[in-house]
Amino acid sequence: MSNERLRIVFMGTPDFAVATLKTLVEAKYNIVGVITAPDKPAGRGRKLNESAVKTYAQSEGLPIIQPTNLKATSFLEELRALNANLQIIVAFRMLPEVVWSMPKYGTFNLHASLLPDYRGAAPIHWVIINGETKTGVTTFFIDEKIDTGAMILQAEIPIETNETVGTLHDKLMTIGSELVLKTVELIEKGAVKTTIQPKTEDLKTAYKLHKDNCKIDWNLPIDAVYNKIRGLNPFPGAWCNLKNGNETLPVKIFKVDKTVEKHDLDIGALISDKNELKVAVTDGFINIKEIQLPGKRKMDVKSLLNGYHFEENAKLL
Repeated sequence: MSNERLRIVFMGTPDFAVATLKTLVEAKYNIVGVITAPDKPAGRGRKLNESAVKTYAQSEGLPIIQPTNLKATSFLEELRALNANLQIIVAFRMLPEVVWSMPKYGTFNLHASLLPDYRGAAPIHWVIINGETKTGVTTFFIDEKIDTGAMILQAEIPIETNETVGTLHDKLMTIGSELVLKTVELIEKGAVKTTIQPKTEDLKTAYKLHKDNCKIDWNLPIDAVYNKIRGLNPFPGAWCNLKNGNETLPVKIFKVDKTVEKHDLDIGALISDKNELKVAVTDGFINIKEIQLPGKRKMDVKSLLNGYHFEENAKLL
């Protein structure tokens, strides 16, 4: 590009996006507008909650737009009026072509996987659930499909054996903000080179999370159970049913470790004492460290065992 100064519109909503916006602001890039989700009522008082991106943008005095409809004439007019020549998307939502095709230098997205694998809504969760040993971040120019556009840059990191979605989220948030900055620098210099995503039939997908695919199947191999739980810790949390005496309760399980050993217990059987709660699975035991009963806060197992009694035949279903 010429010496024309970049005029950037940034689109994002959660904490993951704040790190990138902050990096761009601290690098003195010209952020002419921030697009984020509308405020949403939350809690018993239905108080309006604003997005993490909005909170940060307000602290920096950046112009904010919170559209409910990305195709609405009023929003498109506001967006055009910002006269941006580059748009950057981090953890927002799917854009209509009229939006992503608007700026002169295009619209690029930061995705939290090594594309083309793990396209979709929950890439950080699924790489852990599937037992991957590495992941990363990718910047790419948006096109009409989801996460399929021409790739600009990638950065790779290892996944630790005890990684949770919480720890991996924070690592990817940091390297992602650095990758966006490098991408903007390339665009500024007119030095961008893109790579078309390969078309293969065995791509892994980052499906949207819902109640059914967050449920623990205790019949799976021990590593699959362990990966499922840490891949959903701390959000949204893996769950199952606890059968204890005559009652059956839905519970969420968070921090765990595993012990590989032979046993002849039924799958799902619980063993507890004053300090330990473990569940029998194929090839060993999942040792539960943090659990949440319905209507209660998440607690460590020692606290639970101080006030909760497990019947002799208690098990997780």
